[in-house]
Amino acid sequence: MATTLTKHERNLSAIIHASTFSKYFIPFGNFIMPLILWMSNKKQYDFVDYNGKQALNFQISMLLYAIVAGLITIPFFIGFMPDLFDWDVFGFHRLSNLNNLNIHISSDDFKFGRLFWPASITGLLQVGLAVVNIVFTILATIRTNEGQHFKYPFTIKFIK
Repeated sequence: MATTLTKHERNLSAIIHASTFSKYFIPFGNFIMPLILWMSNKKQYDFVDYNGKQALNFQISMLLYAIVAGLITIPFFIGFMPDLFDWDVFGFHRLSNLNNLNIHISSDDFKFGRLFWPASITGLLQVGLAVVNIVFTILATIRTNEGQHFKYPFTIKFIK
């Protein structure tokens, strides 16, 4: 690198990356905290400016990917809606047989089956996105604290 980074720049950049974990304590903290830290220090330090943009672009990209993964399941839920109003789905017609303990489970009686495939695939996508977010945020925090320029994968450049 052409310029020497001060410990303050490295620590501030690492804190920007680590502050994205505030989403677990503050709603939209993964956007608010890095944005505040980045906006207040971006003109003083180029390294902080670069890392603030990286962290915010990655968090916005992860939010966009999570929304798209959720939107994929909407057609499946809409296709499920007509069966929801069929009172037989929940077994209300069998309430009179409550004293009969004749338990029989059949896949033909299970009408929610087509809902679980898209929901489970989307659930796996959401868990995968969460793991990617946690792993790469930790890597960015460590590498930035060491003074390296870290570039997140799968990131759309919203802030240039």
